[in-house]
Amino acid sequence: MKTMIESAVQKAAIEWLQDLGFTYKEGNSLTRDLKKVVLEDDLRKFLQNTYQDVPATAINEALALFTHHSGMDTDHRNRDFHRKMTQGISITWKDKNDKEFAKHIYPINYAEPEKNSFVCADEVTIIGKNTRRTDLIIFINGLPIIVFEFKNMFAQEVGVDNAHGQIGHYLLDIPQLWDYNALTIISDGREALHGMYNSSLKWFAPWKSLDGDSIERNIDLQLETLIKGLFPKDILLNYLKNFIFHEDHNGKIIKKGAKYHQFWGINKAVESAITNIRPNGDGRLGVIWHTQGSGKSISMAILTGILRQLPEMKNPTIVIQVDRSDLDLQLYESFVLCKDLVGDVQHADTTDELRQLLSTDGGGVIFTTIEKFRLKELENGKETEHPVLSERYNLIIMADEAHRTQYGFNDGGFAQNIRRALPNASFIGFTGTPVDGKDADTQQVFGKTIHTYDIKQAVEDGATVPIYYEPKMVPLNINAVYAEELDQVDEEEEETTHTVWAAIEDAAGSEERVKTVAADILQHFNARIETLDGKAMIVCMSRRNCVKMYDAITALKGCPEIAVIMTSNIGKDPVSWNEHVRTKDNMEAIKKRFRTPDDPLKMVIVRDMWLTGFDAPCAHTMYVDKIMKGHNLMQAIARVNRVFEDKPNGLVVDFIGISGFLAEATKKYTGSGGEGKPTIDMDVAVEMCLQQFATVKALMGDFDVEVFKDMKESEKLKWSNELVNNLLQSDPITDAFLLEERKLTELVAMTNSDKRIWEIQEEVGIIQKIRDVIRKIKMPPGPQRQKNDRIKDLISKSIQSQKIVDLAEMYDLDKIDISIIDDRFQAMVKEKGGENIKVELLRRIINDELKVRMVKNIRKMTTLKEELEKVLSRYHKNSLDSIAAIKHLLDIATEFQNDDIRTKELGLTEDELAFYDLLSANEKILNQTGPVQDLVHRVVALVKKNLQLDWTKKEDARSAIRLAVKKELKGKVPFSELDNLLKEVLEQAEGQYKDWPMMG
Repeated sequence: MKTMIESAVQKAAIEWLQDLGFTYKEGNSLTRDLKKVVLEDDLRKFLQNTYQDVPATAINEALALFTHHSGMDTDHRNRDFHRKMTQGISITWKDKNDKEFAKHIYPINYAEPEKNSFVCADEVTIIGKNTRRTDLIIFINGLPIIVFEFKNMFAQEVGVDNAHGQIGHYLLDIPQLWDYNALTIISDGREALHGMYNSSLKWFAPWKSLDGDSIERNIDLQLETLIKGLFPKDILLNYLKNFIFHEDHNGKIIKKGAKYHQFWGINKAVESAITNIRPNGDGRLGVIWHTQGSGKSISMAILTGILRQLPEMKNPTIVIQVDRSDLDLQLYESFVLCKDLVGDVQHADTTDELRQLLSTDGGGVIFTTIEKFRLKELENGKETEHPVLSERYNLIIMADEAHRTQYGFNDGGFAQNIRRALPNASFIGFTGTPVDGKDADTQQVFGKTIHTYDIKQAVEDGATVPIYYEPKMVPLNINAVYAEELDQVDEEEEETTHTVWAAIEDAAGSEERVKTVAADILQHFNARIETLDGKAMIVCMSRRNCVKMYDAITALKGCPEIAVIMTSNIGKDPVSWNEHVRTKDNMEAIKKRFRTPDDPLKMVIVRDMWLTGFDAPCAHTMYVDKIMKGHNLMQAIARVNRVFEDKPNGLVVDFIGISGFLAEATKKYTGSGGEGKPTIDMDVAVEMCLQQFATVKALMGDFDVEVFKDMKESEKLKWSNELVNNLLQSDPITDAFLLEERKLTELVAMTNSDKRIWEIQEEVGIIQKIRDVIRKIKMPPGPQRQKNDRIKDLISKSIQSQKIVDLAEMYDLDKIDISIIDDRFQAMVKEKGGENIKVELLRRIINDELKVRMVKNIRKMTTLKEELEKVLSRYHKNSLDSIAAIKHLLDIATEFQNDDIRTKELGLTEDELAFYDLLSANEKILNQTGPVQDLVHRVVALVKKNLQLDWTKKEDARSAIRLAVKKELKGKVPFSELDNLLKEVLEQAEGQYKDWPMMG
């Protein structure tokens, strides 16, 4: 297993890249200034070969532009380079006759992948603010486009989070590398994620498909899937050119890249567009069904950018069409942020403006709501049919939420009007909800579904969180006939069916009912945020009911800050509603407040605003007191499925009775080919929680909380000590407990508002306290393990006056260091009881010390490490009892102490001791006058004097050290023994000074 190290993962990645045609080079073999990151000779060679008609002076100018970027910080310089990489640069020059020429030059040949140079180089040293060596860089035509950071697959204590943390250090130490970086890969071999260099870990994602049609379910080798799925040359260049973009948020640059489902879905849409666009096809480009929360607006922007560049499209006009003005503005703002991809976008504020924009011949992107394709009122009456605005073939209508209800082909219907206005246009639809077989109009307009990313896959990938459903229905006092009529109401006709809707609104808004619902909501929400920090939305039937709910809930004690979000009509609305009236700027401000996790605005009450196209990832609960159906319901509940830090789920609490409509939505969803359910019943979650509680208690010996409460303090100390000791018997037992406890804590966080869970909270608190002790013993706190955890423990609620003893505190774990293992410590570990704990403590301390000392004395530390592994192996196999194991471990610890004492007594430095042991072991053959230490000082000084960067990989550097030491030892060591001793000296030097000058 000695070969199972970090480099094993790195070498596997190189092998897979070589299989794809990449050229491998050792980092120290690259020709470059170590302070620069571009292989300028490679870039110049590519430019010269690709643009042979361009003179050398212009090539040099292009090379300078590709290697110098504008911007005061890394993010702005990265955007500047990305624009040059994807959009090229224009170069002008004059010939000897003063005739001017111009050429648009790209640093990469995207059309012919094989005409580019693809080099993967490992251990690339870069000198910046500090000198660092990166694991693996992919250079395309000499440009360092992609960085890999690996961690040891076989080391339990490190993973992709450590790799991500290291990228953060590289950003500070070698910022010049990140000016060019397009893609960053972090992996421990098993888990592999791609993302942007400046993104937090939650935005890094796996790549799970090789072709877009099938999903790779094997999670054991994500790195192989990522490389074979994303790194074939044509796919990689397509991704680099079209699927990465920068958003400018008032000067703050946010870089984003597509996930695998977006990449494959968009590529299928591009293929369909090329095949089906008029006049060669029938104009139906298809439907992309990607579940809500999985990045639909980004997908639309990327597709728009690609279609605008395709020569087959002949500078198309792309009309982004939505069904509501608030969605129109939200999507428009998203596109404006993606300006690098889509170019300038125009917004049609009126029907006349839309008609004017569509009547021009130039390409571009136009935003509009579908209702602007209405028939106009003229002086002599209403239009009888929509006028023709353009007969161009390169017009593409891209519809957000493509559903048949938006596209009635009845006389004067919007679908008919669009067809008449743009008779040769082609259509593509995006939706987050399924298109079922009844949606004949949808297929007639858009064609078949060309790519699906369903709820099940989105949750598995972590693109969204699961949504749980909790029924808390407060009955409506309405005539039975209205209930029957309600079932017949179509999902798009809710508020137009005035009789039914008004009756339900009145019943839902009755004074007593609103008070009951408000009290229940507040109690539920306060219980929920005790274990899961976050925010909530309350959905009411009408604006009137929203105000009633606000008045009722704010009158209750313990109500957090809450706001009503609704449109207003000051000419008709009661004066008492004035506090809920907001200007556009005020609405944007409150939207920002609700999206900000730490802002005290915890709840909002809405009617229909913010139920579509609005993202507040920290919102985890939706209280529903409004009848919703079909895709309106699906869109609404998706407000709580956004990923946010450690948020495990979203929750929909039903007060009005939407369970039947949810069942219908589920039926439609799965009937259309989607997998997974829109929601999971809270009863299922509670049952899962109780089962998980039983599982964890079984691992802990099924303790009884009542028995525990009756114990004396000394008995509690003994009980908790024995329990921790038992759970530390072996790594598998400890790991199983920590894994199952984490599952329990997440389930408690999601179900804590249910009274059935309250009965076990005290015992869960005890379990969490035991977990904390074990974590502190096994995994001491450190910067790499710190994370912003939204899930809160129940420890503070449990046995407040009867604390479980904190064993970590008792043994002062944070302060124990091998250099102060004195008689007091040795006496403590030799006491009877808690042997598994003490073995684990010693293992941790010795392991930490071995890591520090290994490079200082490879030979001795390797021997001690093997001895440690032998002792622990025998202990875990029960062939060595705990008392004997502790004695052996203390003997190893004593070796460290003895080394420290010897170093001081001999007058040596830490790194000289290993050479002293090496030479003194050969003292009999040494012809040395005076102490061996004098010779050691001279030998180590000679080694250090001849060190240079990457010296272990350079034979001339190794030879220089060997020669210098040989001269010093010549005459002091018999010639027959000299080569063997030199070999040992060089081996120790390689281990100790390998990372020169980055040591310490």
